[in-house]
Amino acid sequence: MKPESPAPAGKKRSHLQIADELRQQIHARTLAPGERMPTQAELADRFGVPRGTVRQALRILQDEGLLTNAGRGSPATIADPRAVHDAPEGLERGVVALAPRVAAAFTAQRVRIDALCLTAETLTLAIAEAVHLVHAGTARPERIELRLLMPGRNIDLAFPTATEGSDDDRVHQRWLRQRNAQGMALTTFLGSLRKPPYSVNVSVRFRALPFTPSVKLYLLNGEEALFGYYLVRQREAEIEGENVELIDTLGMQSMLFPFLTRAENRRNRAFVEQSQLWFDSLWETVSSPLELGAGFSDI
Repeated sequence: MKPESPAPAGKKRSHLQIADELRQQIHARTLAPGERMPTQAELADRFGVPRGTVRQALRILQDEGLLTNAGRGSPATIADPRAVHDAPEGLERGVVALAPRVAAAFTAQRVRIDALCLTAETLTLAIAEAVHLVHAGTARPERIELRLLMPGRNIDLAFPTATEGSDDDRVHQRWLRQRNAQGMALTTFLGSLRKPPYSVNVSVRFRALPFTPSVKLYLLNGEEALFGYYLVRQREAEIEGENVELIDTLGMQSMLFPFLTRAENRRNRAFVEQSQLWFDSLWETVSSPLELGAGFSDI
C-alpha cells in the first residue's frame, strides 16, 4: 500500500499537563461537583496558553466523564468523579486502567508495547506517567519498543464524522490534528529517554490502518492484553469557534478488560496470544507507513 502524504507540521502543545492538573483538582474537590468550570479565557490566562490548548484539555476531561455540558456556549459543569468509576470490581476505564499497567510494564528491562487505537489519547497519558518513573529512577528499562496502529489520514472514517446530511471536513481535520498530536507527544516523551543519563534504546514506529477501529487494544510485554470498545455517541463539539454536531467516540470512558498470560484461565492466555497474532497480521499486511508531520518520524 502507498504511504500517507506528510501532514502539516503542528505546534507543540501542553494540553496533557493542563488536563492532568485540572483532573487532580476535580478529584481533590478543589473544583467541586456541580460547580461551573472557569471560562476558557480564564483558564488560558491562568496557564499562559492559547484557548485552543485549553479546549483540548477540557475535551480530555469531558471524554473521561469529569465534565458535562461542555461546548454549549457556557463553561462546563464539573461532574462527581465518584460517579465516573462505576465499572465492576476489578475493571477500570481509560487511563485509570491503563496507566498502572504501563507503569508495571516499564519495570522490565525490555519493554514492548503494541497498541491499536483511534487517536492514542489514553496511551499518551499512560506513557507520560511511565516516563516520569524513569526520570525519577523508579523504572530502569534498557530498551523500549512501541508499535502503534492508527487509521490513515485519507480514509473515510466511520467516526468521528459530521452528522448525517452534513459534509463538514473540519471534523476529519480535527481528528487528524488530534491523531498527529498524540503521535508526536509519544515520540517526544519516549525520545527523551534516549539521552543521558537514561540512555534507553528506544524504538517508536507507526503504521496506518485502512479502516476505522471499533475497539482499542493494548499489548504489554507479550504478557498482558487490555481490550475495550469505543463508545460511539452523537454530540456537540466546538470546532474553529463554532458548535458542530458530530458522531464521535468517548474513548477515555472505554472500559478496559485485562487478560494475562500468567492467569490460570487458559482462555486468558489464548486471548493474549490471539490478540498478538491479530495485531502482527495487521502490521505486516494491510497497514502502510504513517506520517505525522514535518520533523516527526519513527525513531
